[in-house]
Amino acid sequence: MKLYFYRMENIFTDEYFMKKALAEAEMAFEKGEIPIGAVVVVNNQVIARSHNLTELLNDVTAHAEMQSITAAANYLGGKYLKDCTLYVTVEPCQMCAGALYWSQISKIVFGAADPQRGYLNMGTKLHPKTQITSGVLAKECGELMLRFFQARRK
Repeated sequence: MKLYFYRMENIFTDEYFMKKALAEAEMAFEKGEIPIGAVVVVNNQVIARSHNLTELLNDVTAHAEMQSITAAANYLGGKYLKDCTLYVTVEPCQMCAGALYWSQISKIVFGAADPQRGYLNMGTKLHPKTQITSGVLAKECGELMLRFFQARRK
């Protein structure tokens, strides 16, 4: 009797979870919100998902990342997001980067860069232990933002 061993492919890639964040961004787009979506993942499980709600809530702090930080902290029962990864469609702004710093999130993966308002251009620091991956599905994330702002300018 011959035994065959197959190597299992890990479907839980950065692209897999960024697609979940992109689905959130699409929901924001449909609501007339700036189309940024986010998910927080721990052990390959999505524990929080959100999108921008600044228009609906009339709140400039209701960014996708802020909503996800709060939801993830509530799920975990604590304020620190160690061993968690945030997937967000656009580079976090200075405010969100500050909140992510304090959350001590382990990893941030973002899609499109934001050279004008992103935390990198603003010089905002993240927690020293936070790992960063950028450019995941950047084209798709960026195109959604372009579509949104082009429609607004008509």
